[in-house]
Order: sequence, then structure tokens, then C-alpha cells
Amino acid sequence: MCVERQPGEEQLLQQDNLLGAVMNKFTGLVRRCIDDYKMIGDDETIAVGVSGGKDSVALLSALSNLRNYYPKRFRLYAVTLDMGFAGMDYMPVKKLCEQLDVPYTRKQTELGRIIFEERREKNPCALCAKMRRGALNDLIAELNIKKIALAHSFDDAVETFMLSLLYEGRISCFQPVTYFSRSGITQIRPMLYVGEGTVKKLVEKYDLPVVHNLCPMNGVSKREEVKTLLKTLGVSYPDLKNKIFGAMQRLPLTGWEPDEYTRRPLP
Repeated sequence: MCVERQPGEEQLLQQDNLLGAVMNKFTGLVRRCIDDYKMIGDDETIAVGVSGGKDSVALLSALSNLRNYYPKRFRLYAVTLDMGFAGMDYMPVKKLCEQLDVPYTRKQTELGRIIFEERREKNPCALCAKMRRGALNDLIAELNIKKIALAHSFDDAVETFMLSLLYEGRISCFQPVTYFSRSGITQIRPMLYVGEGTVKKLVEKYDLPVVHNLCPMNGVSKREEVKTLLKTLGVSYPDLKNKIFGAMQRLPLTGWEPDEYTRRPLP
């Protein structure tokens, strides 16, 4: 039987198919990373650190999609650590969580004031990372959750490796899975196979809400310098980031050897 479509219906159907393809490709990369590093066990509750940036809302959306068909059942709980910077509105994040049917908690802190007004560190990013990690672990412990997913991407991993090499003289990077024995908390990073360009495409296609980052170091940190350096080198060595990432897995850095990996990250 031939079904007559209404004007514009075919275009809407094509748009829906395109959106589905973008999300499925993104989720597939997240799943590959989860499988390669055995990040999720059966019947777990996974907290998702949602800063409001594009990476974190993309990860939350992908994990929400993955839980519908992943063979190991898991639940999600979104958490936001409010640094206390005036003008940051997390209401769009709360609405996204409601749409995805994911519980959400935002914890107000004074970390921004402590780091930038009291401590006034020359390199505040290192202190900030340490304090945020501790505060996040405390928050999910209060929620009786033992595992948290963070939205570090492929680009973040390569940049962190280069930061350690250039500024500390060390070959080092955060691990895909990190267990903190004192707190009993495990951090996982399921987006390590996803590049920044792929994240931007997902956020734009789905019009995901992004909270503007009002941190004083946004765009002026050492990480930005390394990002610029890699972009410059990438003109002469187009596959540089993939080669660095592959070297991290093949060395391997501690915790970086995957169970199995067959897909290269998307740019």
C-alpha cells in the first residue's frame, strides 16, 4: 500500500535519520572506549560530571542513548560542581537531564573564590583540577555512588600528554580508568576515542545546551598554548594527534593499554 506523505514530511524524516546517524556514530565510539577499558560493570550507577561545557553534555547524551541497548545494565546520575562564578546559569542543564530522564544534582561551592582570590596561584589550573576532583568525589560519595564518568576527549588526552612533556619533563597523562583507594571512587573517561570536531557536530545537530565558561583562565591557560602548538604542527604533520594517541596506547602509559582497539578516533 502506498502511503502519501504530507508536504515537508519527507524532509523531516531525513533530518531525523541524520540526527540518529550522528548520535549512533558518537555513541559507538563511546561504547568502544568503554569496552576496551572495561569501564562499566553490570547493574552499576554511573555519575556523570556535567560542567555545562559541550564535552560534558555530549557525554551525558551519549551515555543516555547507550543505556538503552548496552548489554550491561547501568543507571545514570548527573552532577554539577558550581565553582561560584557569577552569571553561570545551569537551568538548561537541569532541563536536559529532565528530558533524558536522568536525576540531577548541582552543588554550590566557593572554589572559584578560593583559587583566584585567596590562593592567587600563578598556575591555578593544577590546583583547580585537584580541588574539583576532591569535591566531585565527595559529592558522589554523599549520593552513595562509586563511579563517575568524566568528559575528557581524545584532544584532551593528547594535550595533557604534551603538557606533561613540555612543562614537567614527564611522559604522563590521566588514565582511562582511575581508582582512588582512599575514597573507593573510580573515575572513567568514556570519550577518549572522540575528537573535538565530532563533539561539536553532535552538539550542533542536537542543539544541546552549553553553559558559557566564565573561568578567568578560559582561553589563556598553558593548555591553550599546547592546543595552538598542536594545531600549528598539524599543518605539516596532519596525522600527528593520532600518532601521539597511538603511542600512548602502545608504550603503553600506565593504564592505557586497551583490551582491544580497532577504530581510530574521529577528528
